Amino acid sequence: MPSNIYLIGPRACGKTTVGECLADNLKLDFFDTDKVLVEKAGCEISEYVQQNGWDAFRDLEVEVLAELSRNTGAVISCGGGIVVREENRIVLRKNFTVYIKTDVEILAGRLQLDPNHDQRPSLTGKSIVDEIREVLDERESLYDGSASFIADGAGTIEHVCNQILESYQSFSKGDK
Repeated sequence: MPSNIYLIGPRACGKTTVGECLADNLKLDFFDTDKVLVEKAGCEISEYVQQNGWDAFRDLEVEVLAELSRNTGAVISCGGGIVVREENRIVLRKNFTVYIKTDVEILAGRLQLDPNHDQRPSLTGKSIVDEIREVLDERESLYDGSASFIADGAGTIEHVCNQILESYQSFSKGDK
């Protein structure tokens, strides 16, 4: 059985909410890399990036993922850009990693409804839809290449969670 379940995908695909559902169903611990990073940095991500830059943020993200990966029996929701760094992709490929794939329009709608959508600074300075499309174009192959399973993120939380639970049970049995 894999030691951890990692959830990857862009902002607003449901990683945290689905992760909490999975952890509850599987009776595992739950961690969110962004939340741990904020605690470690002592400030919000947007403030950290503004003060230290994106490279320093990505360095801290690598550190946080490495620390969380020392846990066993956990569900770990990863920041949207965690796949940017090769050392993170290595960790993800060694475990059961789920890419929650979600259409641009759905992601944009969720970000517009989420009161915390400004937590991260814009990566491109473009509209939400244009930014999501551009970021997905850049990261799609990284998400795909890091994932053991791709879940359809368009459904309800319960539906996405059930997709992952079914795949995880097969994966754990060695059915891949």
